[in-house]
Amino acid sequence: MTSRLPRQTPAPAASTPGRRTVVKAAALGAVVVPLAAAPLAHAAENGPAFLHGVASGDPLPDGVLLWTRVTPTAEAVPGSGKGPDTAVRWEISEDRDFSRITAGGITTARAASDHTVKADVRGLRPATDYYFRFTAGSSDSPGGTVVSPVGRTRTTPAHEATAPNVRFGVVSCANWEAGWFSAYRHLADRPDLDAILHLGDYLYEYESGGYPVSEEVLREHAPLHEIVSLADYRTRHGKYKTDAYLQALHARHPVIAIWDDHEFANDTWSGGAENHTPDTEGDWSARQAAAKQAYFEWMPVRPATEGTVYRRIRYGNLADLHLLDLRSFRSQQTTVGSGDVDDPERTLTGRAQLDWLKQGLAGSQAQWKLVGTSVMISPVAFGSVPAHLLGPLAELLGLPKEGLAINVDQWDGYTDDRRELLAHLTDLGIRDTVFLTGDIHMAWANDVPVKAATYPLSQSAATEFVVTSVTSDNLDDILKVAPQTLSLVAAGAIKAANRHVKWVDMDSHGYGVLDVTAERSQMDYYALSDKADPNATSAWIRSYRTLSGTQRVERADQPVR
Repeated sequence: MTSRLPRQTPAPAASTPGRRTVVKAAALGAVVVPLAAAPLAHAAENGPAFLHGVASGDPLPDGVLLWTRVTPTAEAVPGSGKGPDTAVRWEISEDRDFSRITAGGITTARAASDHTVKADVRGLRPATDYYFRFTAGSSDSPGGTVVSPVGRTRTTPAHEATAPNVRFGVVSCANWEAGWFSAYRHLADRPDLDAILHLGDYLYEYESGGYPVSEEVLREHAPLHEIVSLADYRTRHGKYKTDAYLQALHARHPVIAIWDDHEFANDTWSGGAENHTPDTEGDWSARQAAAKQAYFEWMPVRPATEGTVYRRIRYGNLADLHLLDLRSFRSQQTTVGSGDVDDPERTLTGRAQLDWLKQGLAGSQAQWKLVGTSVMISPVAFGSVPAHLLGPLAELLGLPKEGLAINVDQWDGYTDDRRELLAHLTDLGIRDTVFLTGDIHMAWANDVPVKAATYPLSQSAATEFVVTSVTSDNLDDILKVAPQTLSLVAAGAIKAANRHVKWVDMDSHGYGVLDVTAERSQMDYYALSDKADPNATSAWIRSYRTLSGTQRVERADQPVR
């Protein structure tokens, strides 16, 4: 059963695009290589080829990280360790015809880094669109000179600049076998985005058919077995980046990404994972190191402290984006009902990261404090859900099916970290904090209460917008029922028992668009017509916003134009 567009409030009639959209569309309309022309075929027999697209990420006011992968010979497939070192030139320009080169350089694609290359460019202008490309080979080499597709990227505003707004596409949870990445196609087609925020589960580690246990695999993983070794992780990353829609997304917008568990293994914690068996799959630290190495090779992400992904990106004086790593330092998940969820010795963030986040929030000069968190921070009790739906919900959340009450893989399983963070926000009067979340394959709009049991009489410390999955199964997929049927029962029960939850959609697949101005932060939610259809359409279904100073979400009547 595949997810279909839910029957909800229809999109408003189309209106005249704002000036920002029109200007950017005119400037960017020719950037993305047509999907039919995306390089999805074989490596060139007689010379190097760019088969995995181009990408950029982690923008700064004066720079950006550029990425590509070169296939130097036909045998040099991802994970093979084969193929010669190959010189690669990169160029970046404010003109899409590259008539004036702003910066350029030469690097080397080596087998030791799976023939991926990165260029960390500096000396650029703030809040400016740039175009970039790579070349390999030469006129006297077999196959001649080969030029990559052209990418477009954008730097952030200067740190003290007054930015009128910032707009992100927001995505998470893309299972290759469960559907087509049409959400990426629709975001690639939008000229009005400053960047894409990917909140984790960029890929999945399972063997073919392993997740979900499905009657139908729309397209097979590579490799077919569960990925464990460095070669395995490299191969899986390489497979994902043959997707034309994913290539288009990376070519059109800079991507700001964090990882969740499936970049490693299901329910990862610092010393292992639910989906890791040492007796048959070896030492966890070796598997974790392999996954991290492949991730940093294949993603346009700068490694942060200790080879992690927690870092901060500023958008002028409008927004600070604090990005978290909630897998590298966490204690092992406990069991529901054990009482350990409140143990102050257990941590989700690790001490150093939590202190870094608190200091960053307290010291921020930006109007908005955006926090990219891969798992939900809002407390949610599922015990009021009818018993016949608890099992499917537990399957969706990757938890034991008996006695589901809370999701211990989220902040609910590590309440002392959450208590300390929310107390920090309220004690210091830190306002306009918005958590941006993926992981749970559902869309949510929540207030983040200090004390959920007495809410709304008690204080809200922040708000949270959760985006649904790109393709990974949600409730109607697992139950194999029509959307907006049984899920309405579960959603109603959750909202009744959790008064800070203003909206939850358990059935849609799609993406969000977050628009931030000085007055408000608004998340527009979009759903795909059918994740199994490569030509799926997209439609707006809901919008929620947080007005500055309120720490509460409210429904908005229409998406931002």
